[in-house]
Amino acid sequence: MGGGTFPPVIDVRLIRSDPEAVKAALGRRGEDLAPIDRVVDLDRRQRELVQERDEIRHRVKALSKEVGDLRKAGETEQAEALQAESRDLGDRATARAEEADGLAEEVRRILLLVPNLPSADAPDGATEDDNPVLRQGGPDPDGYADHQRVPHWETGEALGVLDVERGVKLAGSMFVAFRGLGATLARALCQLALDRNADLYEEVRPPSLVRTEIMVGTGQLPKFSEDAYHLERDDLWAVPTAEVPLTSLYRDEILDEADLPMRFMAYSPCFRREAGSAGRDTRGLLRVHEFDKVELLALTTPAQAPDLQAEIMDRAEALVADLGLSHRVIDICTGDMGIAHHRSWDLEVWSPGLGQWLEASSVSWLSDYQARRANLRYRPADAKGTQLLHTLNGSGLAVPRVLAALLEVHRGEDGGVALPEPLHPYLRGATEIPLPA
Repeated sequence: MGGGTFPPVIDVRLIRSDPEAVKAALGRRGEDLAPIDRVVDLDRRQRELVQERDEIRHRVKALSKEVGDLRKAGETEQAEALQAESRDLGDRATARAEEADGLAEEVRRILLLVPNLPSADAPDGATEDDNPVLRQGGPDPDGYADHQRVPHWETGEALGVLDVERGVKLAGSMFVAFRGLGATLARALCQLALDRNADLYEEVRPPSLVRTEIMVGTGQLPKFSEDAYHLERDDLWAVPTAEVPLTSLYRDEILDEADLPMRFMAYSPCFRREAGSAGRDTRGLLRVHEFDKVELLALTTPAQAPDLQAEIMDRAEALVADLGLSHRVIDICTGDMGIAHHRSWDLEVWSPGLGQWLEASSVSWLSDYQARRANLRYRPADAKGTQLLHTLNGSGLAVPRVLAALLEVHRGEDGGVALPEPLHPYLRGATEIPLPA
């Protein structure tokens, strides 16, 4: 990872004033609390050094005045003695400043790896098995016929729309190629998601490569560097999601409260090494290194954030419902949340071919965790100064698992796939994927 200094993601003043509350919140996540104790000690010493530096500088300033007065009075020998003392004190002040800066940088490095504090409303739990189901919709998962209980990769290959073999030949394992109506369907899903959200969300086509500080801004770095694709020659990173560039659109700028919330949507290819998932769900489309996705993102005040999280989830849920998929929304427990998440919900779709739920979208409220390191601020209408924004994001639609569920749910007895009506305007007149003649 490239160099640079980044602000911490948890306010060090909060740790300074109430470290036990911070440790209690992180304890709900099952986190090691030793880093917080380390930060408390380093921060205390750093502030002591800054105070010593300032006191020495004050003494140097006083000596400088004395030296000037002595020289005017012709007391050269005494003036030179005081000037030598002043130089020694100056060296001590510089040493204190360098040590203080080093401790501050160590605090920042530690805090870059500390997760966000969970919302009081997030359910407690240790693993995904502890995530409560908030609601479920669509067809009964137990009601699918035998011809629908065929894995999507078998159907996709039989129909000539999914070419895993040649995807691997071109780029290696966990890459796939869509062909014919498969490629059209993947693009249609993205266009449908964009059109469904164009009433409120401004479309952006961000770069697919970003600078190191942009990845740090959303929490991908430094913790998940092994999961990211890095172009070392240019020190650029392939985006794992459009959340990364969208979050930093207004980096280092100050927005007016009257302009909030700001809503954005973006289609992008997404690149993930999945380094921590070796051997898991490697068949078909369940876990691939490159995929297409439409991301929804909002910049808000703290008060606006809960409603925006619900809005993003409602939109994602309505879309999979209109595609005829069985789906459910689960409340992510504290032990299963991502590093940047304050509150998170997952939208899952049922795969009858695999007999399991597949995560199709994660809708998350990040509080000010990302805004602090990306320097996202707004000017309140009724207060002086600026405040940190809150960020929220979620997949409007991620292609691979939704497409996988479609191939299974809408598979007919003859092996062909009927395509849901909302997609018809984007398929050049096609309404089904028939078996090749």
